[in-house]
Amino acid sequence: MIPIIMSGGTGSRLWPLSRQLNPKQFLPLADDSLSMLQATINRLDGLDIQLPRLICNEEHRFLAAEQMRKLKMEEAPILLEPVGRNTAPAVALAALQAVADGDDPVLLILAADHLIQDEAGFRERIGVALPLAEAGKLVSFGVVPTHPETGYGYVQKGAPEGDGGYKVAKFVEKPDLDTAKDYLLSGDFYWNSGMFMFRASRYLEELEKFRPDILAACRKAISASSQDMIFTRIDKEAFIACPEDSIDYAVMEKTADAVVVPLDVGWSDIGSWSALWEVSSKDEQGNVFKGDVLSDNTQGTYVHAEHRLVATVGVEDLVIVETKDAVMVAHKSQTQEVKRIVEQLKRDDRCEYLNHREVYRPWGVYDSIDNGQRYQVKRITVKPGAKLSVQMHHHRAEHWIVVCGTARVTNGEETYMVTENQSTYIPIGQVHSLENPGVIPLELIEVQSGSYLGEDDIIRFADNYGRVTEAETKSSAT
Repeated sequence: MIPIIMSGGTGSRLWPLSRQLNPKQFLPLADDSLSMLQATINRLDGLDIQLPRLICNEEHRFLAAEQMRKLKMEEAPILLEPVGRNTAPAVALAALQAVADGDDPVLLILAADHLIQDEAGFRERIGVALPLAEAGKLVSFGVVPTHPETGYGYVQKGAPEGDGGYKVAKFVEKPDLDTAKDYLLSGDFYWNSGMFMFRASRYLEELEKFRPDILAACRKAISASSQDMIFTRIDKEAFIACPEDSIDYAVMEKTADAVVVPLDVGWSDIGSWSALWEVSSKDEQGNVFKGDVLSDNTQGTYVHAEHRLVATVGVEDLVIVETKDAVMVAHKSQTQEVKRIVEQLKRDDRCEYLNHREVYRPWGVYDSIDNGQRYQVKRITVKPGAKLSVQMHHHRAEHWIVVCGTARVTNGEETYMVTENQSTYIPIGQVHSLENPGVIPLELIEVQSGSYLGEDDIIRFADNYGRVTEAETKSSAT
């Protein structure tokens, strides 16, 4: 069995923590030490599985790789989508890749951003689903509902199938409240979790039957793919031409072999701040506080303070989230609408929807600590042995001041060392690079000055991490 972890999406309802370039699946939301992605993989411990395979956006590749490295799974393959085309094409790519490897494994399709509190119970349910998938069924995991939810699609169970499964009677769209109440009372309906299990070949057969256009586009895209270390890069032009559709619409609602296995394991998709409040441990007043928080006469409130003291007085049912560059306040009943703020940030071309002040790169991290009309100041940390790309800028000069560690600097034709309390200057148009040859992190302050300080003023000539050697877009930093 191969777990296929779908790690796309931006989680805009969880802004300002979740950003386009650092979305919720890579954040430790429900666990202080593990990201959602890492928790998804860890809960599979004890199962007889191969290394998980990740499917993620091209722009998230280094985040995903670093998180897998921390789990000591640095060899886990990562399939890169150049654009999002929903779940049916994404899983088709993974299935085609699995079959091309000369096997026909059972695929366990999981989302990287789900919370499951009863992990042992979840593994038991996987064991129930496995013989059904091995017999050629396409298994959906249906969450036993705890309340009449209008935000999820539902699966209705039919006759028993195997030991613990049921034939799928039908899939239904998100219902209104009265219909959701009827579903709950009937006991025949489950929330559609978006998790599945089937043999790779069976999924491809059913996709060929119902959406041959998707399968043809995916075959073309993966046949022209390239391998870059652990990354499989899908051909962009071919994949852009692929129609968008979900597994549910493309296959599961049409196949005669759909089976549902009930799941009662404390599941949540953490789709909003109110959902995170619901699954978190609360104090006697129903509050969830993370970080430096003081409160007086506060009830039912969620506060996440990253860098500053947050104080609340006489409030209830609020969500307050503080980061280095943004503070968001919402009523708990309105947290689904946080995405409207993200849409407004995009319309206004503001960077706060895109990334945090701290930006992670394969070589380390930088924090944009100050900026003005013709200057910008960054704190840069370079991992031991890591090297930034060989690059130049048309519009800015850079001053580097080392505060910890040792830097090997290439500045035009010269290469030299810069140690603590020393500095160097990179003129406009000078080809340069920065490397940490030491065994401890290199920390430096970079002061940029010039007429244009955008991150797209980067021309790369060489790079250790497979990034393009040409003018970059805003999403590609130093």
